[in-house]
Amino acid sequence: MRASTLTTDRPTLWSRNDLLMLSAVFIWGVNFTAVKYALREFSPMAFNGLRFSLATVTMSLVLLWQAWATREPGLLVLPRRDWLRVGLLGLLGNTLYQLLFINGMNFTTPANSSLLMATAPIWVAVIGYLLRIERISRVIWGGILLSFAGMVVLILGGDGRLSLGTSTLPGDLMLLGCAILWAVYTTISKPYLGRYSPLKLTTWTMITGTVPLALICLPAILRQDWRAISWIGWSALFFSVLLAVVVGYLVWYTSVQRVGNARTVIYSNLTPVFAIAFAWLTLGSTLAWTQALGAAIVLAGLILSRYGRVK
Repeated sequence: MRASTLTTDRPTLWSRNDLLMLSAVFIWGVNFTAVKYALREFSPMAFNGLRFSLATVTMSLVLLWQAWATREPGLLVLPRRDWLRVGLLGLLGNTLYQLLFINGMNFTTPANSSLLMATAPIWVAVIGYLLRIERISRVIWGGILLSFAGMVVLILGGDGRLSLGTSTLPGDLMLLGCAILWAVYTTISKPYLGRYSPLKLTTWTMITGTVPLALICLPAILRQDWRAISWIGWSALFFSVLLAVVVGYLVWYTSVQRVGNARTVIYSNLTPVFAIAFAWLTLGSTLAWTQALGAAIVLAGLILSRYGRVK
């Protein structure tokens, strides 16, 4: 089945794709709180290994069902010419990214990690330009930089403090690597979304990325005390599996296919906004007026980026 082509026309005020991406980043924002609850009972490596294993099985079953329902067995076949490249995409975007993220968070501050991950839209624009996959207008560049400025205000306006010392340098480098890896993963996927559906590409990249990740996490999974996991921990795990990974990844690839890399990845800067708002509502976290200002600037950057052109 051939995927639909990329649409580069100027969008309406709020399109269906906007609503899908807003739903996805809302889920990812809530997922921060869910993971906080889960990691009270799971070890980080056991949680991540099990989470991606269950998500990959779920995605594979959905692809099997679609192939059966549409009577298109070709959905289950990946051409040999793409085995190596799609496999590499899965290793970068799932295996290496997740390992760097989990370990990097342990060696840096939440403020540093949020700001470093917010550089992903900048890397997407740069990599897309260098590889001649996607060239964006000055308007979109302005939206990306405005959104990043909003993230700076959001982080500095809260309790988080940026650390520029050598003590956080290993974690900072890992999180910067995560932002670049996610940018590479998003950018390189675009040509394949001209040939494959988001479901097919997501499933195959997850299979190739999750197998080595699960093997690396296996010792932690075997050491995990499963009797100590409460229904809250299991609920948090399944929320993260079904919504944050399965639904989130499918929506992400669908958006890349429809509106391009730069317009999609800038939505990721809204994730901390939703995370802070949800934590404020459920965990009693404080919410400063400067954080609200930062969130408004991030949103303004997102809106501005929607009205630029992609080449």
